[in-house]
Amino acid sequence: ALEKKVVKSKVGEKVGLPCCHEIPSSESLHNYRVYWQKNTTEVVLAYAEGKKISKHERYENRTELDARNLTLWLSPVEILDNGPYQCVVQHLRFSQNSVVVCDEPVTLFVTADFSKPNITAEVLANSCDSTEMVVRCSSHGGFPKPKLSGALNNVSMEWNASWVSESSLSPYNVTGKLWLNVTKDVSITCSVEYNGFTKSTSFLLKKTNGCVVPTVPPSSNVITASSIIIIIFLLAITLAARYLPRHGKCSSFFKKQ
Repeated sequence: ALEKKVVKSKVGEKVGLPCCHEIPSSESLHNYRVYWQKNTTEVVLAYAEGKKISKHERYENRTELDARNLTLWLSPVEILDNGPYQCVVQHLRFSQNSVVVCDEPVTLFVTADFSKPNITAEVLANSCDSTEMVVRCSSHGGFPKPKLSGALNNVSMEWNASWVSESSLSPYNVTGKLWLNVTKDVSITCSVEYNGFTKSTSFLLKKTNGCVVPTVPPSSNVITASSIIIIIFLLAITLAARYLPRHGKCSSFFKKQ
């Protein structure tokens, strides 16, 4: 009986909400009044003496009643169908008198799948030792309100999560943020949990190389040695410039002789 009081379904599926009474084979729906209500105020579907006497416009062409076990069938399921329902059954023993034989609630939990989580990373600052990042995880279009969880290298961590929804019975969008100082490559996982379902995504955060190698000024020994080499080179050029022209004149004189 406890299992019948809670029913789970996904958006777009067909679901049956069980009633607390089954009509014996010796009788028929003509001997009963059946009321299926939502939130105890909204009549979803009602039958009296085998005829449909009431229906809600939001459930138009989406409801069926089983004539034997009085199950209420909904198809296709919508997020707005989420909530408590009541099955009320009256037996018509006399034309002007009826006896309530069943009046029990059943709760429908509706689920809409979230998109696969999307992880992005933005570098805020970089150095040789670490990379400062802001990591975001987002998922959308699901129901009910989800829980966002995660892990860094398989160690649990918490997201700074925020949710957006038009109402309590509308699809949710969820976004999580995380600020990290990454000193080496690290694996991050983001999971969206809702009504017993989970969707996860893993992402590898890489430590970017932000090192700038400084220019090292030459030592004094190197400067001194370089200066000496340059001076010797200049002296050699000067001596060569003075010697080579004289050597050339002498050579031509001896040739003439």
